[in-house]
Amino acid sequence: MDHNIPDPSVRRLSAYLRQLERLAGEGTRHVSSRQLAGYIKAGDAQVRRDLALFGQFGRRGVGYEVDDLINVLRTILGTRQRQWPVVVVGAGEICHALLTYRGFRQRGFDVVAAFDIDPKKIGRTIGGVDVLPMEDCAPVIQRLEVRLAILAVPADAADETARRLCECGIEGILNFATTGLEVPEGVFVSEADITSHLEQLSFRLTSHRP
Repeated sequence: MDHNIPDPSVRRLSAYLRQLERLAGEGTRHVSSRQLAGYIKAGDAQVRRDLALFGQFGRRGVGYEVDDLINVLRTILGTRQRQWPVVVVGAGEICHALLTYRGFRQRGFDVVAAFDIDPKKIGRTIGGVDVLPMEDCAPVIQRLEVRLAILAVPADAADETARRLCECGIEGILNFATTGLEVPEGVFVSEADITSHLEQLSFRLTSHRP
């Protein structure tokens, strides 16, 4: 697969998949690119361009088979044929929300452990997941072949923690720390800056006022 797929296209694939799963739950069997575009506020040509990056899907006059396209997108996104083990580092309020979320497993992700340095948090079980000391992260990550991590530590500890995770074999980090990360080449980082998203919404509200 081409590794130079634009990030916005990958993000839209996830949006398409969410909508297709909703349609499947409603019993819908076919969807057109125009309908799919309408659900995510994009153009139908954009939908076709995004999907064409990975092959030819759908039939003229019929559209896309909803179940088939769900399987295609899950395969492209790497969640159809395996459960990805994930660890969370930083057992604060964000971690608590993540560990009690029940949707990860049905999306192809299995949170297997959480880590922290605070003795008051170590030993707790949140959402069925044990909070372990940071010194255990290397053997756990290596034993369970974990490649994905969620980083939810304070900004001043983020770079050092990310470095340790990379040394343990982590290749993808979802970063909730409010700072950018310096990671080795070949390690992918996705930023989850909630404040930034709120600022973008604030901009939209402000810029649309008379």
